[in-house]
Amino acid sequence: MTQVTPEDIAKFREKLQNPDAATALAEIEDCEGNLEDAAMVLAIRVGQQPDIANAEWLESLAKKCRAIICREENRNALFTEDYAAVMRSLATTKICPPLLVTPVLMYVLQQGVDSFCEPLDTIS
Repeated sequence: MTQVTPEDIAKFREKLQNPDAATALAEIEDCEGNLEDAAMVLAIRVGQQPDIANAEWLESLAKKCRAIICREENRNALFTEDYAAVMRSLATTKICPPLLVTPVLMYVLQQGVDSFCEPLDTIS
């Protein structure tokens, strides 16, 4: 289970002021910071039908976004807490529904950006 704190949620709320992020953050709060549970609820809302365990599903979605998230400019944006820039970058790819971008980014930060991106670093 990937857990975020009320402080993490508040930081994202401050940095991401758009309707999709607000909806996602409200759901994360309702799930008491459990990212996997919130992501499942949000996925169902956007018409997806996850068929694997909550933790595996969020991890799988994040991995699908890894090539975009781990681009140098997006990595730098995450380190400087410019989450909106990464959100815009993901939105243009259509890989991740906008409502799910916030839990994906929070998941990546909880895993550690360098750790999350390491598989791609070994390829390059």
